Amino acid sequence: MRPLLLTLHILGACVWAGGHLMLAITVLPRALARRDPRILRAFEEPFERIGIPALVVQVLTGVWLASQFVPVTRWLAFGSDLEVRIGAKLLFLVLTVGLALHARLRLLPRLDNSNLGLLAVHIVIVTALAVALVIVGVDFRTGALF
Repeated sequence: MRPLLLTLHILGACVWAGGHLMLAITVLPRALARRDPRILRAFEEPFERIGIPALVVQVLTGVWLASQFVPVTRWLAFGSDLEVRIGAKLLFLVLTVGLALHARLRLLPRLDNSNLGLLAVHIVIVTALAVALVIVGVDFRTGALF
């Protein structure tokens, strides 16, 4: 069961992080250069159909996988290397969800030239968090960081 859940977790990370890298590196610069929020909307709407389910898969599989290594009561203890990795991933996840909710509920419904810069900041931060989640995830196997 663990190999299947780990595979689903990694596939979700590929979709989430890869999609945000595409957004931040190719779509966002074009939207900012043209001052055209429609470019971001054109990417965001189809990506959300696979990006949000990918994030949900990561959360569900991540919770199960983490519970196999460390008791839930120790996830934020930051006492052992595994606790640090799990705690870091949880903190990155909370920041990601907070920014995503703010963007979805406050910025995107009113997206225009006036808040395009703020959405750009959100995109860059969420992309950096997605990459950080991948790096910490890889560190579970390699142990190179902690």
